[in-house]
Amino acid sequence: MKPVNKDVLKDAANRLLFDMKDEEYDTLLKEFGAIQHQLELIGNIEGVDSVEPMTFPFDVSITYLREDEPIEPLSRDEVLKNAHDVKDGQIKLPKVVG
Repeated sequence: MKPVNKDVLKDAANRLLFDMKDEEYDTLLKEFGAIQHQLELIGNIEGVDSVEPMTFPFDVSITYLREDEPIEPLSRDEVLKNAHDVKDGQIKLPKVVG
């Protein structure tokens, strides 16, 4: 694994289009070191490589979801009569971008 230092973290932040203060990088570097240590401890567990990864926490052979049933879509007039503001057959929404 590539060694992690402040420059690596700054490069990763730059690629993700954000930046932090130097003390925040120091905190992140300490936390990353703790995570690496925990991963090493997990890697040292005998037989950990022979365990199949869990992809879902529950037995997926049992479904708890209802069966989908087809429904009739609403007509345009039914939808528009439920709208607060309608203009030219369309629902008018407030401006969200300046």
